Amino acid sequence: MSHPILIVEDDAMQRDMLSTLLQRKLGLGALQAENGRRALDILDREDSAGNVKLVILDVQMPVMNGLETLEIIRQKYPAMAVLMLTGSKDIDDAIKALKLGAVDFINKPYEGERMVTTVRNAIKISTLTREVSRLQNEKDGHASFSTLIGAEAGLANTVNIGRKAAASDIPVLITGETGTGKEVFARAIHGESARAGKAFVAVNCGAIPAQLVESTLFGHEKGAFTGATEKTPGKFREAEGGTIFLDEVGELPLDAQVKLLRVLQQKEVEPVGAGKPVPVNIRIISATNRNLAADIQAGKFREDLYFRLNVLQLELPPLRERRGDIPNLVDHFIDRACAREGVAYKAPSETLLKTLKSKHWPGNVRELENTINRALVMSEGSTLTPDDLPPSQNENTQNKGKHYDTNSYSSQNAMDSIALFTQGKAPIMKTMAAIEKETMQKALEHHDGNVTQCAKALGIAKSTFYKKMKN
Repeated sequence: MSHPILIVEDDAMQRDMLSTLLQRKLGLGALQAENGRRALDILDREDSAGNVKLVILDVQMPVMNGLETLEIIRQKYPAMAVLMLTGSKDIDDAIKALKLGAVDFINKPYEGERMVTTVRNAIKISTLTREVSRLQNEKDGHASFSTLIGAEAGLANTVNIGRKAAASDIPVLITGETGTGKEVFARAIHGESARAGKAFVAVNCGAIPAQLVESTLFGHEKGAFTGATEKTPGKFREAEGGTIFLDEVGELPLDAQVKLLRVLQQKEVEPVGAGKPVPVNIRIISATNRNLAADIQAGKFREDLYFRLNVLQLELPPLRERRGDIPNLVDHFIDRACAREGVAYKAPSETLLKTLKSKHWPGNVRELENTINRALVMSEGSTLTPDDLPPSQNENTQNKGKHYDTNSYSSQNAMDSIALFTQGKAPIMKTMAAIEKETMQKALEHHDGNVTQCAKALGIAKSTFYKKMKN
């Protein structure tokens, strides 16, 4: 289960009740911390900092109070959404929290539905903020390896080489199967290089008509050929001072390969019809999913150009070799899709993640993203399940089990609901304490954590209910 929420509250019972409410209503898992210092430790963990989307933070806590914690979170994690809780009626606390950047402020005791609505809206704000920040960094040429999913796991070795490449200005050739994220990686090299902040121009060499390759890459003068109604600088000159990314470089025709070789050797381009070369200051990163060595043998790619482009080679692993990154990739793609469509975040279920991790993924990361986008469109609940996947991706649709419906709970059928745990099987003996605990848990889920209503439904005093919860 993903855990996009961090609940920071010194009362363990309140933490558990809120966690149960959010899991049942929104399908969201929650990490828990008893004070602000512990919360910061959790956020600082490498495996949590990129996953937590919302912090629910109590104001009054020992060790480090909520307002102190909020101030540090805003400094270290500016895109993090924070929702404040307090049992105090002091309006000054609310004003301070909002000035420090909290997205909302809720007084305790709170209504379950109000909390659910507020959390849903806060996560939506967080999702939009993160996506805007990502797009802005990409636009400004400041993408980095730290934002890559799997930088500390499945891509660790490749990222290490990529950072070394970023420290120099040599040509880089990125290889790998279709959909492994070669352009994303190229942007990270650019964003951590001395050319960061300058232009990053991506060109799909395979998408340029053969007769337009030269003018597209190197530009042309007005009247240079039929249809050249105005002067065009070309992609190389557009990238002046920055980086040009030649995707699918193996698709370039041989005559264009000759001219590209000259650019690499002389650091200049000659626009069509210009008659004289123009110097350029650029860094070249190229990528291919082809076997260029085989293309050289077949006479389809120039060997001298290959050695010029392949000063440093990076091989991106296919998704099937980094399955451990799939949960984080899924979460990232849900974020992007929800931000794009302006809808509330939907958490992936454990069964969905297990199903996705079992697939081969010939289309790699791109195929996974398309699958998640489709699942979000088809999903009708608050969580994504294997049932939302295309039939070809879901092999478990015929093995659906029966699920207990917590919404059908009432005090009259409390014991019947417990009996469902053994339906169709031999009776399982349970202690009275276990049965009592399960009954109380179901009551809390049904009544959104309202202890007064739970105690009334079960026919016991509220003080007795609290005592049993503590025990």
